[in-house]
Amino acid sequence: QVQLVESGGGLVQPGGSLRLSCVASGFTFISYPMSWYRQAPGKERELVATITNIGGSTNYADSVKGRFTISRDNGKNTVYLQMNSLKPDDTAVYYCNVDIVRHLIGTMKYWGQGTQVTVSS
Repeated sequence: QVQLVESGGGLVQPGGSLRLSCVASGFTFISYPMSWYRQAPGKERELVATITNIGGSTNYADSVKGRFTISRDNGKNTVYLQMNSLKPDDTAVYYCNVDIVRHLIGTMKYWGQGTQVTVSS
């Protein structure tokens, strides 16, 4: 079955950097765009960044443009989120996501368990 396992979260000071990783299994990784979402306490889950299946195109939320970079290594079934110039508002649980269309079911959204990112001095 589809599995997404995130890692790399932690506590970092404002202005610092973190690199999140998400290892995927259970589906043909190279065939699907991948995304990172985040959810802060008391807020809805929001899309942070998306990358196409061969990495030719990326999209970012306005709040992270110029600071975050999404990338992928199709040989390792892994998607990354490099986060620089972190701000306290970036504090959230970060989730890896893939949307897969299932025959007769429709689009299924798959999530990892999430990794906590806390930006604080």
